[in-house]
Amino acid sequence: MNTPDPDQLNELGTRIVGCAIRVHRALGPGLLESAYQACLAYEIERSGLKVESEVRVPLRYRDLCLDIGYRLDMLINGEVIIENKAVDLILPVHRAQILTYLELTGRRLGYLLNWHEALMKRGVHRFVLRL
Repeated sequence: MNTPDPDQLNELGTRIVGCAIRVHRALGPGLLESAYQACLAYEIERSGLKVESEVRVPLRYRDLCLDIGYRLDMLINGEVIIENKAVDLILPVHRAQILTYLELTGRRLGYLLNWHEALMKRGVHRFVLRL
């Protein structure tokens, strides 16, 4: 996998967050995570980006490759990981989850989106992994 240009990656992130805000403005908080994920995928695709949902992430240990159930909620343009939550409070385990996915996949940028915030900008958590 090639290392993406930081400016292009930031632009991609800005477009994704814009899509999330549009979805949240239309739906508001209080729905299931799966509803937000489906609507966000639709909005991102409408903006011309590629969306993959429920992407399998194998765990590699030495020469062992295990498919033990890790799944990215969304992978955008093969570069940006989105983890959707519909919870009252983002916990350290949620932050650890997205950081682990970034490390396991070698991706640099991820967003943890909490759809249960009154304003989506409070629900956007950006993570950058330095490779």
